[in-house]
Amino acid sequence: MSRKVFDILTSTGGAVIVVILLIAGGFLTWGYSFANSNVKDQLSQQQIYFPPAAASAHPKAGTEITPSMIPTVSQYAGQQLLTGAQAKVYANDFIKVHLSEMPYGGVYSKASAAAMKDPKNTQLQGVVSTIFKGTTLRGLLLEAYAFSTIATIMLYGAIAAFVSAAILAVLVGLGFWHASRTAPEKDLLPQTKSEPIPAA
Repeated sequence: MSRKVFDILTSTGGAVIVVILLIAGGFLTWGYSFANSNVKDQLSQQQIYFPPAAASAHPKAGTEITPSMIPTVSQYAGQQLLTGAQAKVYANDFIKVHLSEMPYGGVYSKASAAAMKDPKNTQLQGVVSTIFKGTTLRGLLLEAYAFSTIATIMLYGAIAAFVSAAILAVLVGLGFWHASRTAPEKDLLPQTKSEPIPAA
């Protein structure tokens, strides 16, 4: 095979890969935008706000803000919950803490089992209802966080695809340029003439 043909073939293959990378980057960018905007839209409709800064002034176990919440929850004091990162903090560092302070450690299956054994206990029924609502909200917020994380991974993937496409496009251009300057008769692997074996 001639070097010119080899350069053209490899450069053409590279050009195809560039197109594939650009398409993949486009889809990943769309996926990031779709997931990210949906997370924000869904969270904004819930109208959830972090406790105001004043609530963090005197953290105490059993109150709205406990000492364990100060490093994470207080950083979003008064803000509306709109991002995946905020959803994770609210679910794990706010709701989960309050659930753990409830009877049965806030575990719905345990509280529900106890309530079914004592159906006339209205106070226990109310506890079960509260735990159910808290557990459900926590699960939904963590799902929003998961989709937000997936969106971020898609964004990084899109950036990687576009950067790779740009680098490969330069190499493809150099390949075609080299092919244009190579003589058609030049072999890819030049054959070397073997020396004749001297007679004994």
